[in-house]
Amino acid sequence: MIVFRAPGDVPAGFGPSVVVIGKFDGVHSGHRAVIDRARVTAAEDGARVVAVTFDRNPLSLLRPELCPDPLSSVDQKLSLLADAGVDATLVLRFDESLAGLEPRAFVEHVLVDALGVVTVMVGDDFRFGHRGAGDPALLAELGAEYGFEVDVVGDVEGGGRRVSSTWIRDVLSVGDVEDAASLLGRPHTVQGEVVHGLKRGRELGFPTANLSPDAEGFIPADGVYAGWLLDLGPIDPASGRTASDAPVTRYPAAISVGTNPTFDDVDARQVEAYVLDETALDLYGHRVQVQFTHRIRGMVAFEGIDTLIAQMADDVARVRVALRG
Repeated sequence: MIVFRAPGDVPAGFGPSVVVIGKFDGVHSGHRAVIDRARVTAAEDGARVVAVTFDRNPLSLLRPELCPDPLSSVDQKLSLLADAGVDATLVLRFDESLAGLEPRAFVEHVLVDALGVVTVMVGDDFRFGHRGAGDPALLAELGAEYGFEVDVVGDVEGGGRRVSSTWIRDVLSVGDVEDAASLLGRPHTVQGEVVHGLKRGRELGFPTANLSPDAEGFIPADGVYAGWLLDLGPIDPASGRTASDAPVTRYPAAISVGTNPTFDDVDARQVEAYVLDETALDLYGHRVQVQFTHRIRGMVAFEGIDTLIAQMADDVARVRVALRG
């Protein structure tokens, strides 16, 4: 997938494009339904599918007190959009300049001049331009003027409710990773660099890979989970990235989220994963993804080390059963 960071980065004559616009936080099943529809239209028109999104939630600038924690980082979002079949993504920097752009200017500068749009797909709650002055009706009027179609896509529902990033955050906040996976269409994922911790797990016989405090992705409620750890490879110190052709290894894992209340010596919540049956695995300096598939229990403080070790052994046994599923 091609990634553009500004309209000026798009080469002349790039279109025709079928464009989907949105925050795409988490790239959940509702987003992918729109993308699938765009792919069908693009195949019929001989066009590319292009996602237009933002480098941050617009609320972080417009109403920061209302801005939620993101389900996914920009890098995660780009990877998920590529997996969904998007040909190119234009990531717009959401700043005062973009926020102040009038709807007509946005359509002309971004959609028409840069992307050569033939069809735009948006939800019925879509707003764009200065103070949200643009809506699907105005977009359709501008489309008639500039020569592109507008397709307003209805909501994707689950359990009688619209699938949304807000709903997914709600279920993750109580640790319901199975419902989150149903809404996302895949397990929820957090990723980051493996860093040195207090090595408490190693002392207890369950060595863990600790994710850095700046791990990307929404962290579920404190507790113990079953899931998978994907080793994406060592991080290049110069670029801060892993090699694009690095092999990916997938391991079954018992995952802990929280502050280690038994010892009460960790200030911030952390994500750590014990790879089942691996006691000598060296992942320091590697980027990993942690996928949450089942919640095993909540986080509690134990009376002593022996009780904690016994509980950890039971957790691992339950993780094995959950992953065999």
